[in-house]
Amino acid sequence: MIPEELRYTEEHEWVGTAGEDTVRVGVTDYAQKQLGDVVFVQLPEVGQRAEAGTALGEVESTKSVSDLFAPVTGEVVAVNEALTETPELVNSEPYGAGWMFEIRPDQPIDESLGGLLDASAYRSLTS
Repeated sequence: MIPEELRYTEEHEWVGTAGEDTVRVGVTDYAQKQLGDVVFVQLPEVGQRAEAGTALGEVESTKSVSDLFAPVTGEVVAVNEALTETPELVNSEPYGAGWMFEIRPDQPIDESLGGLLDASAYRSLTS
């Protein structure tokens, strides 16, 4: 499942608009399947600077530990606190309740997301 309305990174994260000036970030269905059962998620701090391409946190599963990367440059404005108690939401609802964090990009959203993959390009990457 690769929702058409989202943008994607080569690190298997999805990015969607969460508000007028914020984007929401999570890991894709493909990523959560590769990870296996997620047992812990380390999220960034609200107010933290995010530089595109740099690690902001980690996802720990029964198989491995993977970095979470910032897909855009800006400020972290929200994190999904539910993942602290229920990290398995990443597996059960990667595009819904399993979202990770929100960023207010420095650039307008259209410009910030311009360099990311569309659904078709992401589908090609994962097939």
